[in-house]
Amino acid sequence: MRKLYFLVPRLVYSFPAQLLLNNIKRNHVLILCWIILFAMVTGSFGKYLGIPYLFLDPEYLNKVNFRSFFIIGMVSAGFITAFHITCYITDGHRFSFVGALSRPFSKFVINNSIIPVLFLVVYVTEIIQFQINNEYSRAGDLAWNLGGLIAGYLFMSGIFFVYFWLTNKDIFRYVVCRIDEKIKQNVKVTRASAMKKLDIARKKQIRVDNYLDFNLKVRPVEDSGFYDKATILQVFDQNHFNLVIIELFIFGLVLVLGLFKDYPAFQLPAAASFIIFLTIFVMMAGAFSYWFGGWSATTALILFLVLNHLVGEEYLTRRYEAFGLDYLKPASEYSVNSLRVLNDTAHLQRDWRANYPMLENWRKKFPADKKPKMVFLCASGGGKRAALWTLTALQTADSLSHGALMEQSILITGASGGLIGASYFRELKLREKQGENPHPYSEVHRQRISTDNLNPLIFSLMANDLFVGFTKFEYNGNYYYRDRGYTFEEQLNQITERMMDKPIKAYDSVEQQGIIPMVILAPTIVNDGRKLYIAARPVSFMNYDIMSYPNYDLSKYAGIDFFTLFKDQNAGDLRFLSALRMSATFPYITPNTTLPTEPAIKIMDAGISDNFGLTDAVRFVYAYKDWIAENTSGIVFVSIRDSPKLGAIAPKVGQTIIDDMTQPISSVYNNFENFQDINSDMFINQAKYWFHNKIDRVDIQYQSESYTPILQKMDSIRQNNSRASLSWRLTTREKYGIISSINSDDNKAELKRLGELLK
Repeated sequence: MRKLYFLVPRLVYSFPAQLLLNNIKRNHVLILCWIILFAMVTGSFGKYLGIPYLFLDPEYLNKVNFRSFFIIGMVSAGFITAFHITCYITDGHRFSFVGALSRPFSKFVINNSIIPVLFLVVYVTEIIQFQINNEYSRAGDLAWNLGGLIAGYLFMSGIFFVYFWLTNKDIFRYVVCRIDEKIKQNVKVTRASAMKKLDIARKKQIRVDNYLDFNLKVRPVEDSGFYDKATILQVFDQNHFNLVIIELFIFGLVLVLGLFKDYPAFQLPAAASFIIFLTIFVMMAGAFSYWFGGWSATTALILFLVLNHLVGEEYLTRRYEAFGLDYLKPASEYSVNSLRVLNDTAHLQRDWRANYPMLENWRKKFPADKKPKMVFLCASGGGKRAALWTLTALQTADSLSHGALMEQSILITGASGGLIGASYFRELKLREKQGENPHPYSEVHRQRISTDNLNPLIFSLMANDLFVGFTKFEYNGNYYYRDRGYTFEEQLNQITERMMDKPIKAYDSVEQQGIIPMVILAPTIVNDGRKLYIAARPVSFMNYDIMSYPNYDLSKYAGIDFFTLFKDQNAGDLRFLSALRMSATFPYITPNTTLPTEPAIKIMDAGISDNFGLTDAVRFVYAYKDWIAENTSGIVFVSIRDSPKLGAIAPKVGQTIIDDMTQPISSVYNNFENFQDINSDMFINQAKYWFHNKIDRVDIQYQSESYTPILQKMDSIRQNNSRASLSWRLTTREKYGIISSINSDDNKAELKRLGELLK
C-alpha cells in the first residue's frame, strides 16, 4: 500500500501524464479532432450516413485491399505527426527541459502518444469486427489488409523519422558548434582543452538524462542550472523550422493531388481525404496558437467573421453550374410576375396538347379492343441504396412480367438515387429496343450501379473545392469548371457505361413514340420551395390544377417548367446527367446548382418536396384524366420505396436534456417521410373523386427489419441500424441485404399482384 501511495504521484507527475492533462486542459481543438475520429470509427457518429464504413472498409480504385489500407495507414501517420507537431510548437515551452535532451522532438513524441496509441488500438479492433461481420472477410485477407494499414503507418512514420533525424539538432550539437567557433576564434586554445570542453558537454548531457530518469516531476530547465535559456530556445526554434517544412510538404501534397484529381489513381479513399483535411486543420490550429498566442481564439473568430462576410457578399462564392446551359446569355427573370406569365393559360394549353402524341403512340402498342392498364413508376430517393434497390426492383418486376411493366409504363417520377436507378434501367431497355444487347436484367448492372461514388466526391471537396480551385472543360460549345458537380457526373457516367451522357432533348423523340416511359425530374428550388420540372420537352401542364380556379389571382404555383424558363439559355442542351445531379443533391456532399436567373436560383434535392414522386404522378394524371379514363382500364401507381411505409414505431426512451431541446426540430426531420406519405395518400385518395376509372397501388419496399435479429448478434455499428446507410457508398453486406430484400414475402406478394394487373 505504501508503494502504491508513492507510485500514484509519480505516475500523475510523469511526463506522459502531464502531456495528456495539458492537452485536455489547453488543446481543445486537438481533442475535438480526436473525439470526432473515435466517434467515426466506433459508429457513434454518422452511422445513418455510413460514415464509419469509410474508415473500416476503405475503397481505392473500387477495391478494398492492401493498397487502400496502406493509404489509410499513411495518412493516419501524417495526422498523428501533425498532432505531435502542433503540441510541440504550442506547448514545448511549457516543458522546457525537453530542449536539454538529445533528440528532443522524438522524446516528446514518445511521451505524447497516449491518445494516438489508444486510437490505433480501437481502430484496429473495430476494423477486425467490421470486416468479419459485414464484409465476411477471410482470416488471410483480413490479416493482409491489416498488414497494409500497419505497413502504411510505419512507412510514413519512417519517412518523418529519417527527416527529423537528419535535420533536427539537439542541445549537445549546439554546444559542440559553439566550442568549435571558439576554437576558430582563439587559436591559443589547445586541442586538449577543446577536448576537455567537449567532455564536459557530454557529462552535462548525461547529467540531464539521469536527472530526468530519476526525477519524474516537471521542473523548469532554468532551475537545473545545466544550460542557458538562450541555447534551449535555439533548439526549439530550429525544431520548429523543420516542423514548418513538414507542414508545407503536406499542404503541397494536397495541392498536387488536387491538380490530378480527375485521374482515378489520385482519388484517395474518402476516409483518407477526411483525415488529410483534419491534418491541415490541426496544423492551422497549431500555427494560429503559435503566432497569436493567447489571442489565437479571438483572431480565429475575427477571421471567420470576415470570411463569412466576404462569402455573403459573393466575393469568394463559387457557382456550381448545370452543364449544357448557356450562362453567357442574359439571365431569365425569376419573379412572381414572370412565374404568372410562364404559367398562363396559353403556355399550359400549348404543352398539354404537345404531349398528346406520346399518349396516342402509347395506346397504339396494345390491341384496339383491349384497354391496358397505365403504369406510373415512382422511385423514392435515398442515395446509393435507393439506386440499387430501384434497379433491382425494376429488373425483377419487368422480367417476371416479360417486359409488360416497361411497355405499359407512361411516366417515371421520383427523387435522388431512385430516379438514377430508374433512368439507368430505362436506358438499358431503350438500347435493347434499338438493336443493342445490353442484357437489361443482368447482375452486372447492379454491380455497376452500386459502385462507390463517395471517394471521388469527398476527395474533390477536399483537394479541389477547398484548396486548389477549378480547371475548365468544354461541353456542347460552352466551358464549365471541373467542380464537385462535374466529379459526381463523371463518376456516374463511368458506372453507367456512358449510356446517359446526352442532352435531355435526345429523349424527346423516343418518349413521344412511346418506346420508353417519359421521365420528369422535380428538384427543389431553394429560394422559394417550388419544384423545377425538368423533362425532354415543356411540361408546364404539371400546374394544370390552377385551371380549376381561373379567377383566383393568388395561386401559388407548385412548380415551374425548366424548358419554358430557360428557353433562351438552350434548355434542351442540358446534360441529362446534370439533371440527375440536380435531383440528387445530397446535403453537404453534392453542391447546390446555381441556374442563370435574376435573381439566381439554387437547386436542392427533389426529396425535400416529394421523396416518392407520387404527387407528381397524380398531377400528370389530373392533366390528362379524361383521356386516361377513356383509353385505359385504370391506372397503377408502382411505388418503389427504399424504406417501409408502415415501419415499426420506435419508443421514446432515455430523453436527455439535449433531446428535449432539439426535439422540436428533430421530430420534424425524423418524420419527414411520414409527412410526405400522408400528403401522397391524400392526393391519391382525392383522385378517386375526379378520376372516373380504377386506381391500384403496388408498393415494392426495401425492408430490413427481418434482418434485425441476426444483426443484433453482430457488431455494434449495425446492430441497432439494420437498414443500409444513406450514402453514395455501400458495404458488401448492405448490397446483399438490398438485393435480397426483393425476395421477401411482402414483395413477392406485391410482384405477383402487379403481374396480374398487367395481364
